[in-house]
Amino acid sequence: MQTACRLFALLALAAVPHGGQPAGAEAAADARRPAYRLQQLAPRLAAPTFVTAVQSEPGRVYVVQRAGSVRVLAGGRLRGARFLDLRDQVSLGGERGLFSLAFHPRYSENRLFYVCYTDRRGDVVVAEYRSDGTVAIPSSARVLVRVPHADSPAHNGGQLAFGPDGRLYVGVGDGGYTRDGPVIRPDPNENGQNLNVLLGKIFSLDVSDATPRPEIVAYGLRNPWRFSRVPGRNAFVVADVGWLDREEVNYLPLGADRPVNFGWSVYEGRRRRRDAGRLNPAGRLTWPIHTYLTNLRGDCSIIGGYVYRGSIRSLRGRYVFGDYCSGRIWSIRVSPGRASGLRREPYRIFGLGSFGEDARGELYAVSVARGRMYRFAR
Repeated sequence: MQTACRLFALLALAAVPHGGQPAGAEAAADARRPAYRLQQLAPRLAAPTFVTAVQSEPGRVYVVQRAGSVRVLAGGRLRGARFLDLRDQVSLGGERGLFSLAFHPRYSENRLFYVCYTDRRGDVVVAEYRSDGTVAIPSSARVLVRVPHADSPAHNGGQLAFGPDGRLYVGVGDGGYTRDGPVIRPDPNENGQNLNVLLGKIFSLDVSDATPRPEIVAYGLRNPWRFSRVPGRNAFVVADVGWLDREEVNYLPLGADRPVNFGWSVYEGRRRRRDAGRLNPAGRLTWPIHTYLTNLRGDCSIIGGYVYRGSIRSLRGRYVFGDYCSGRIWSIRVSPGRASGLRREPYRIFGLGSFGEDARGELYAVSVARGRMYRFAR
């Protein structure tokens, strides 16, 4: 099924309901009695793509919108003024847009934050801004890195997250695919295994440098749309969107002497692709800790989440993730090299685009397709 859905048109199809889903349902519960609920927040928002917070600002969350805005939800109400407005800089074709936001670990002191978006040329940009504590200061913009992305408007990645080492980690997709008549070619330039480009990588930046130099920590990724820290460990959990076979959850330890190779586009899951190129031997080949089948029961594109650390006892310590097309949500326990205790959670969010956390570790989710925002609540 080489459909637009299978090519992870997460943002391109943001306004289009997928066939087979109940027409009016934003979130639907299983028949079994849930141990928590999904609380719908705020009015509808145009294409929300991410939710995050500042540790020093309990009760406030920041909502990223694909078209280039960041809005603030405080006390359950959406503020009228935009925290950041990049609508004149962000391109929207295909899966492009404004993807994520990360606050500096010392934001309460230095007011620095970082965004990832596609610019008018289609390149993936990571930029630094300063705020006055209420809104961003446009003149403070500093571009840290620009990743050329000419193959297609798909697979931009776009996640930003600070590691325990204080470095900013960035995920970028493999550049997408090309079409030769009826034939679709994934990663046609084999970017995933090429350490001379930043496509198909997770890399880190020292944001204190005047000109930060990207250091690759992982390669062999197709589209690491979302990744997050493992609490108490020097590691990330990385969700990588599959092609025709497997959606992946990967465990990425930090601090290694050489980058981790997750295998794409030579491998998808543990299966070697028939038309695969050469595996780059620079890093250690690492298998995913969990996979599920693509194109089974309506699943199509993994949406990575977080190891939950909030107040819902039944979720605490479990990595929560879902699927964009089916809206299903699962949780597992993650540890170095393995996952255990797979559990289907009792809700669906149709058009699931991202999860997020607030300052207390409570979990949020957004429907990019239907403009809804939810909080996992007791």
